[in-house]
Amino acid sequence: MKINQLKDGDTFSGPVLVADCKKCVKTNGDNYLNILLQDNSGQIDGKLWSVGLNDEKIFSKGNFVLISGKVLNYNKSLQIKITSSSPLKESEVNVSDFVLPSPVKEEVLTRKLLTYVSSIEDEDLRKLVSTLVNKYLDKFRIWPAAVKNHHEFVSGLIYHSVTMADLGLEICRCYPKLNRDFVLAGCIVHDFGKLFELSSVSNPSFTLEGKLLGHISMGFYEVRNTAKELGMYEFDSLNEEEKTTSNPLYHKKEVAVLLEHIVLSHHGKLEFGSPILPLTREALAVSFIDDFDAKMMILDKAYASTLPGESTAKLFNMDDRYFYSPASIPPKNGVSGLTLEEEMEVLKQ
Repeated sequence: MKINQLKDGDTFSGPVLVADCKKCVKTNGDNYLNILLQDNSGQIDGKLWSVGLNDEKIFSKGNFVLISGKVLNYNKSLQIKITSSSPLKESEVNVSDFVLPSPVKEEVLTRKLLTYVSSIEDEDLRKLVSTLVNKYLDKFRIWPAAVKNHHEFVSGLIYHSVTMADLGLEICRCYPKLNRDFVLAGCIVHDFGKLFELSSVSNPSFTLEGKLLGHISMGFYEVRNTAKELGMYEFDSLNEEEKTTSNPLYHKKEVAVLLEHIVLSHHGKLEFGSPILPLTREALAVSFIDDFDAKMMILDKAYASTLPGESTAKLFNMDDRYFYSPASIPPKNGVSGLTLEEEMEVLKQ
């Protein structure tokens, strides 16, 4: 039985991937393990109330474990009370059975991404974004966008970026003073640093650079270095009398700096990790779109394990709020109903 099929009162027995594990302390001082269990259908909390000598090692993040337990509804959220466990080797399981898939096929996302890149009208910006995307496409198309919280699945990064681009185009239609090219480019490359911040596809963790530098700074340096390789900073080597805004080289540099600014400011606030606040319309728009898309994904995950008429558990990354799932009003499917080819035609308009 898959995790997303579990109901209150079910008995579960089967292999799981340990997505996360924390040692906690009960009121009586004894330890217990709070474990996030995963297969390719979803995730569920697990509780191991009696911790043996080897249990912390068995339930280390990234391990496969054969467990048995009872499914319970606690605080309006399902969890498994684990009664027995034994470690599994990776060779004993099919890893694809435990990796969360993207809601949209990777090949569809890749086609949309490349179409978006080719639709950028500014030649210098298009060349910069195209060079970045083509350089890392094989990795970009499969990489997750996070260790946890949002888009932490195979192709999560490209799904997040393409969804943001979808929304960015709609916002540009409502606010025509926004520069469509830079909103689109910012949505595509804002999280490029995550290609170097996260370690793997199936069980992502933070690399050394990810821990000590972070994806924002690494994304900035990737854009800056690529721009320099393309000669977009040749303006700096001109004589002072040649350094005018009418010089074509100035445009190249300004394009690079504007995109770099979007990357640096996309978290929106200093306390959220950006070293600078958004200072252009397009940077502000991308920061809002990024935050909105991440929050919608967090809610999608929370609602997936919440019954109609009940509320989610409190979500720490949503200001510790819980969200209500309407009992009589189903979620509205906002998909346009267009085929991919029809969507591509709309892009040309």
